[in-house]
Amino acid sequence: MSMMGELSFFLGLQVKQSKDGIFLSQSKYCKEIIKKFEMEKCKEATTLMSTSCYMDADAAGTVVNQTKYRGLIGSLLYLIASRLDIMFVVCLCARFQSNSNESHLQSAKIILKYLNGTSIVGLWYPSHSPIHLVGYSNFDFAGCKLDRKNTSGTCHLLGSSLISWHSKKQVCVALSTVEAEYIAARSCCAQILWIKQQLEDFGLKVSKVPLLCDNTSAINLTKNQVQHFRTKHIE
Repeated sequence: MSMMGELSFFLGLQVKQSKDGIFLSQSKYCKEIIKKFEMEKCKEATTLMSTSCYMDADAAGTVVNQTKYRGLIGSLLYLIASRLDIMFVVCLCARFQSNSNESHLQSAKIILKYLNGTSIVGLWYPSHSPIHLVGYSNFDFAGCKLDRKNTSGTCHLLGSSLISWHSKKQVCVALSTVEAEYIAARSCCAQILWIKQQLEDFGLKVSKVPLLCDNTSAINLTKNQVQHFRTKHIE
């Protein structure tokens, strides 16, 4: 690959390299999605979803073209490779691919409206960033109206560079915010251990990696090594 020159484009991912760092984006792919679904002339949206909006199965809603909806969600799922900001909403819309209605399609179109004004957003990796790994975890308590499960969200920074992130619905139903935060922190910790192993393969060793969450009870629960009755159902 090095014989082909400096990498600038790979599988829809644009790479701009300079002495100060590397900038990754999918602006070209983003514009292609907007054009494919005929949203290039739409009004730009400043937010992805209202904080008071809760998506559900909407059984009484009008059924839309399933192939078109799945194609839209599939295109957006590939875009989250460089767009952390749309990950939560895209994964939320992806839950209704088997039985999508008009309300789900409208929510997905709002994502396209948002992308229409933020297509140039990407990831910046400075060349002189310190080797300092830190993880962040949070959750959406009982965010799913169908099964009352929570959504875990984590991200990891190496210095000032974002290197890993995910948004996923939790497997078990938590009975309190403490449990939900504990499960989110657990998944974040597992990712930290994997990243540490990857860094060691490159000859970089990090120790005492901080994991930050905003629930004091969950923090105290992680410090308590005794099996707690609230976490017996958590693997």
